[in-house]
Amino acid sequence: MDFFEILIELVFGFFALLLLTKMLGRTQITQITAFDFISAIVLGELVGNALYDNETGIGKVLFAVAIWGLLIFSTEMITQKSRKFRRVLEGEPSIVIRKGKIDYKILKGAHLDLNQLQHLLRSKDIFSVTECEYAILETDGKLSVLKKPNFASVTAADLNLPLNSVTLPVTVVLDGEILFDNLKMINWDTTKLLSELKSNGVHSVKEVLYAEWQEGKPLHVQKH
Repeated sequence: MDFFEILIELVFGFFALLLLTKMLGRTQITQITAFDFISAIVLGELVGNALYDNETGIGKVLFAVAIWGLLIFSTEMITQKSRKFRRVLEGEPSIVIRKGKIDYKILKGAHLDLNQLQHLLRSKDIFSVTECEYAILETDGKLSVLKKPNFASVTAADLNLPLNSVTLPVTVVLDGEILFDNLKMINWDTTKLLSELKSNGVHSVKEVLYAEWQEGKPLHVQKH
């Protein structure tokens, strides 16, 4: 196989995988289950192995990707409609800590050891099991936790403080480039932006690494 054939098959395989990923949705990337992980690997291998197989042409590559994608898509549709089938393929969340105590049988059934559990707890800012009331091992391997009341973070509602409205920060300059769509979102124009930058001691947009707008707050500007 010469370089040109590799190039053609790689380009077609790339766009086939890109199209298939768009069709299947984001579950192949986020909230990935064991089944999703295996299917993603096989999907990549179908294209990767075909590149160096002299007997495999573009048509066979696309056919293999299409069939595998159809199988995955059909499986996703079935799991959405059938809870039993979903449980077989994706599993179910497991309560590994219940009322402050580790359920060792559930932990063992999930093939999780104590060191791994401690690691997952630390990722949730829990450094002692005594701080945790409930911990649920999700189907994607992540841990959802509910802290004991005396270790839980205090909220404004707990203190009966007035609640402020929440606004989404908007990036208006990124690496020296104005994000015009974001400017329209906050009803700003270039003149308004340059004026705000000048008040922050910036004389050229090229000087700005990052600029962020948030309602009710001054423009946050960081130079290169």
